[in-house]
Amino acid sequence: MSSTNHRDATSPRYSATSRRLHWLMAALVVLAYVLITSRGWFEKGSALRLSVVQGHFWVGIAVFALVLPRLLARLADPTPAIVPPLNPLTHAASKITHVALYAFLLLQPAMGMLVVFLERGGIPLGGLMLPSPFAMNQHLAHRIEDLHITVGTVFYYVIALHIVAVLWHHFVRRDNVLKRML
Repeated sequence: MSSTNHRDATSPRYSATSRRLHWLMAALVVLAYVLITSRGWFEKGSALRLSVVQGHFWVGIAVFALVLPRLLARLADPTPAIVPPLNPLTHAASKITHVALYAFLLLQPAMGMLVVFLERGGIPLGGLMLPSPFAMNQHLAHRIEDLHITVGTVFYYVIALHIVAVLWHHFVRRDNVLKRML
C-alpha cells in the first residue's frame, strides 16, 4: 500500500475508510430506529406498515454486513491518539462503551434475522426465499424479538451516552476526540 493509504500512530484522524463506515453506520442505525418507531403511524396489516418493517429489517442487514469491514478497517490502522490523553477511568469507560456499541451493531441485526428465520422459515428475497437453517419456532421467535426490542431500547441510552461523551470531549474537555472522526 502507498504511504497515503497507511497512517502511523501519530496521525490525528482515523482512516478515511473508518470515518466513512462510522458515519454510514450511524446514519443506518438512526434510519433503523426511525423506521421501526414509525410503524405505529400505519394501520396493522397495511402495505405501508409492512414496507416500514421490511425497511427496518433490510437496514439492519446492511448494518450487519458492514460490521466486519468496519472492525477490519479499525484494526488495520492504529487508533489516533487522544490529545490531551485521557485519565485511566475515562479511558476504561470509553473502551467499555465502544465494545458495547460494536456488540450492539453485531447482535441486534443477528437477532432480527434469527426472528425472521424462526418466525417465517426464511428470508424473502424478491420472488425467492433464503431458507432458514432452523426449524420454525414461533415461541422462541417471540422471545428473541422481545430481547431484540429490549436491547434496542437499552442502546438508545448507550448511543446517547456516546454522543454526550463526544460533545463533552469537544466542548468541555476541548480534546480531539470528535476531530479524529471528522
